[in-house]
Amino acid sequence: MPAFRDLVVIGRVVKPQGRHGEVVIERLSDRPGRFPALVRAFVPGPGGEPREVRVQSGRPHKNRWVLKLEGVSTIDEAERLRGLELRISEGELDPLPEGSYYHHHLTGLRVVDGGGAALGFVEEVMETGGETKVLVVRGADGETLLPFASPFVKTVDLAGGRIVVERPEYVVAD
Repeated sequence: MPAFRDLVVIGRVVKPQGRHGEVVIERLSDRPGRFPALVRAFVPGPGGEPREVRVQSGRPHKNRWVLKLEGVSTIDEAERLRGLELRISEGELDPLPEGSYYHHHLTGLRVVDGGGAALGFVEEVMETGGETKVLVVRGADGETLLPFASPFVKTVDLAGGRIVVERPEYVVAD
């Protein structure tokens, strides 16, 4: 079993629901069938290692999910899970089409321009509500926001650990 930090985040326990140990989950997965089909996930154990939790049932509730987990039958037991991330193994992810990437694959990649000059590392992939995601790149010059679109991103080399981009030019308004 990989370390907990190497598993993929799919949700976060927001709070207990009701009196029988159910928990409300904030979905952090955009796969519509993720929670209806979820049988097990992992939360951090006492030493930070992954601890498996089995899902007995689940239902949608106000843009979130309510899960009933095995061995959690009281409000106090559910309260102990508050704030914990639910994660799954990389092998449980659906394959993506060519040219598509999961956020965690891009996070941490080195970002360079076409000449090989470093801009920094991808700190985060930001969802803006629009179609194009934005790479938050942190480097020696501070933070750079790059649209994850072909005019800016030229190559994604997961094996080489880098993204080649067109260096953005900024115009400062007077």
